[in-house]
Amino acid sequence: MEKQKRLLSVDALRGFDMLLISGGGAFLVRLKGTTGLQWVDEVAEQLTHPAWNGFTFYDFIFPLFLFTAGIALSYSIQSGLSRGMNKKELYRKAFRRMLILIVLGILDKNIPLNIFDPGQIRYGTVLGRIGIATFITTLLYLNLSSAQRLYWVGGILMAYCAALFLIPVPGHGAGDLSFEGNLVGWFDRTFMPGRLLQKTYDENALLTQLPAHCLTVLGAFAGDILQMKKSEYKKLQYLGITGIAGIGLGLLWSTFFPVNKHLWTSSFILLTAGMAFLFLAFFYWTIDVLGYRKWAFFFKVIGMNSLVIYLGTRFIDFDYSSKLLFGGWYMHIADKWQPACNALGSLILVWLLLYFLYRKKIFIKV
Repeated sequence: MEKQKRLLSVDALRGFDMLLISGGGAFLVRLKGTTGLQWVDEVAEQLTHPAWNGFTFYDFIFPLFLFTAGIALSYSIQSGLSRGMNKKELYRKAFRRMLILIVLGILDKNIPLNIFDPGQIRYGTVLGRIGIATFITTLLYLNLSSAQRLYWVGGILMAYCAALFLIPVPGHGAGDLSFEGNLVGWFDRTFMPGRLLQKTYDENALLTQLPAHCLTVLGAFAGDILQMKKSEYKKLQYLGITGIAGIGLGLLWSTFFPVNKHLWTSSFILLTAGMAFLFLAFFYWTIDVLGYRKWAFFFKVIGMNSLVIYLGTRFIDFDYSSKLLFGGWYMHIADKWQPACNALGSLILVWLLLYFLYRKKIFIKV
């Protein structure tokens, strides 16, 4: 089996995603109300989550990361198979990675971690979700064809929708999609140990893992498209058609099953998956097909060490460092601009740290 070369577009897309987590989003949000430009304020509003139903661009960030994890997984599994690894070895590798990410996620969301009070530990985490999703996707990838995996996704999303509409919740009945009465919240309160993020439920707990892992399965499908022995424009066609279909189906489904990131509704999964396919198509087209690669370097540096920057922004106070290093410069401008300037300085420090690791060829992965 021929080993596929690493695509710059995939690293750049992951870096674009992580940029908004590592400081780019904060910079834009802090610009709101300072420029007098309506479009700037509208962009800033897209970088906050809606209270319940609805969709903003910021809701796309985590789904896109799950999707890119699936792309990388497709390449990783194909590479392992080409080196003679058997299924058992690949299962073990994915299982070990899942356990590591679950542990890192618990540490991330509970620092300082009080191990003597497990009831106050939050177990549903972003990293844990990624670990579980990639493990499930590995099992499916090694045992089902591409078409069968798509049927799996369709079945999971329909079953999830049916469960939320048909299974009655004590005190609320069936089909209640409100904050207080939804099935996800009741399931988390009943079966999820520890602390729940939103008190009555946790968007990264148990039940929402079912639809969420579908994004990684679809990401692996996208990875398969990129590795097909087809022309570049045929691959773009497949990515584009799949993306448009996902968005269309998601919007159609949303007419009775609202787009809701908190519940990871089926319409939300299809909408964000469709967007992810189109974003991948754009990055692949501009970087790997047309050859415009220089602009992608900024994002590549971030994407090559996504785990480092995700945990780094949690344990390192870049905002404080930015104030110490750049405060003497921006203190002379109007007060309303200073928070945005400090966020920009923080982003610069984050990128320089990642650039240092990149130059030293230090890439932390699990």
